[in-house]
Amino acid sequence: MNEENTEKQIGPIYVVSGGKGLAGNNMVHSLLIQYPNNKVPVIIVPDQHEEKQLIELVAKAKQEDALITHTMVNRDLRKFLRKECEEKGVKHIDFMGELADYLDEKLHIPSLQSPGLYREINQQYFDRIEAIEFTLKHDDGLQPERLHKAEIILTGVSRSGKTPLSVYLAMYGWKVANIPLVNGIHPPKELFEVDPRRVFGLSISPGQLISHRMKRLRDIDNTSNTNYVDEKLVNLEIRNANFIFEKGGFTVINISNKPVETSANEILNILANRFEYRGRRLDSPYPQVE
Repeated sequence: MNEENTEKQIGPIYVVSGGKGLAGNNMVHSLLIQYPNNKVPVIIVPDQHEEKQLIELVAKAKQEDALITHTMVNRDLRKFLRKECEEKGVKHIDFMGELADYLDEKLHIPSLQSPGLYREINQQYFDRIEAIEFTLKHDDGLQPERLHKAEIILTGVSRSGKTPLSVYLAMYGWKVANIPLVNGIHPPKELFEVDPRRVFGLSISPGQLISHRMKRLRDIDNTSNTNYVDEKLVNLEIRNANFIFEKGGFTVINISNKPVETSANEILNILANRFEYRGRRLDSPYPQVE
């Protein structure tokens, strides 16, 4: 008989948490992946803070022949959920209880019993990961329709330092998009629809720009592309870029002969003054904003 036809159908697995349920969900899926092509539904039930919620959940699980897994860090709610499951005959797995009981016994330190505390403490790390992912997906003009989701937008001609500056800012938790300006190609309309106070035009001297471009051509073995480093054409590109900066009301940052850290700090200081940011990012040690 075909194994696919003998697969036993089971009820859903509920992942119950006082927080967002991410830890429990990861644990369940890390095991389910060992059973290829399984069709077990996994349902996250977050933000469970009251006994009434748990009573309703257990009743529903009973009807659906479901399994309840949970990562409740609140000791009283954890005990209540276990008791409710046992009384109603609902199978349950406590991912946290045994370890929490052990730590309570051995450490003699009162538990905070605060759901989501790990993520809260590590929020800066998660913000940075999210910002880096966003920035890489919006590099060099990608996904202009999502430009309004960026916290910082950089624009400028080719080799004006948009990508290095974007990545540097992203390392400190800022979602950055960058838009290249190319002669003969209109910038995306979204560039003029976002808040111009968040858009920064990168200005660079012709000499330094040509130097950067010549190095780039040597790196890719394409020194025959003379238009890319032609002084007249480069000056025309810079003039057109300045026209776009003025048209959009963008803030111009001169990045000539500046390390990326200096340009990033200049941008963050401007944002701090405009939006009165005094929160986690600007008060953190990441870049030092004077």
